[in-house]
Amino acid sequence: MSTLTPAAVRKQIASGAPDPIYLIQGEDEVEKSALAAEFVELVEEDVRAFNVERIHAGDLTTGDKLADGVAAIVAAVRTLPMMAARRVVIVLQAETLLAPKRDSEAAARALDELDALFKQPEPQTALVFVVTALDKRGRMFKSLQKQATIVDAGSPEDAAAAERWVRTRLGEKGVDIDAGGARLLAVLAGFPQQRSRDDRTGDVNRLRGEIDRLLLYALGQKRITVEDVRAVAGRAALQDDWAMTNAIVAGQVGEALRQLALILDAGAPAEKVLGQLGWLVRAKFPAAAPADVAPAVEALFRTDLDLKRSGGDPRVLLERLVVELCGTKRAASRRW
Repeated sequence: MSTLTPAAVRKQIASGAPDPIYLIQGEDEVEKSALAAEFVELVEEDVRAFNVERIHAGDLTTGDKLADGVAAIVAAVRTLPMMAARRVVIVLQAETLLAPKRDSEAAARALDELDALFKQPEPQTALVFVVTALDKRGRMFKSLQKQATIVDAGSPEDAAAAERWVRTRLGEKGVDIDAGGARLLAVLAGFPQQRSRDDRTGDVNRLRGEIDRLLLYALGQKRITVEDVRAVAGRAALQDDWAMTNAIVAGQVGEALRQLALILDAGAPAEKVLGQLGWLVRAKFPAAAPADVAPAVEALFRTDLDLKRSGGDPRVLLERLVVELCGTKRAASRRW
């Protein structure tokens, strides 16, 4: 049918005139999830409970489960909207549904039923499939290619595209960045200078992580400089096991975040890092920053709870904790 960028799809959503079927694919998990969630805006908030349905297809691993899952999708799509202009049906982990690993008679019938839905979609329902990867040679992809709007939420293809990606993401937060800073971020995340679809080396998740760290480091700034990028981003040799804690005691936020990134990138588990930070608060804060002991203990306790109940990305939780522990800038002479 057509291929659109995430930005073009957002314009369709804002206009209230979506296409009947979408296939959102690519490597950027955060972008895919965010875009899929925005389809909910097509339905007024008061009636979303009746008109928005999310279906997780990840456990549809047998022919019978696949048949039940397809039947549920068809029923959800064909149901008329209740007190609203349209319905929204979002199918997550749809690669399991669209490209089943096991062939069976039940699976074949289910795919036939799904194919019939693609050929005759429901105009009052927006059906959204979200996949990580899908074999373009497969039957269902070829069918969707004819009937659906394909949305590529993959990573940038080269350094120039990565620079634009960085500026767009920071712009959404109301922050600008020097051209040299955006270029350095792209290089550090491994994006090649020229397009290379067959050898894509860039890591969009690392790029997103670097941006999150920069926003923490440059909190309140309207512009990020290349010096800010050099202070926070990138991977260097880890000097010693206590470089992060030394930076915290000195109140050096950028260096503490950089050392945390090196520790995590080296494979250290979040629990081990939390234990090291706990030792720092217990053993060093009473002498180095006695007024900060109580809030530091509270921050440790909250982070420990969030990690245990999966209350967020462990890296982000630890970065937040490090920023809080840095607190007011402590004298370098307090370092050990």
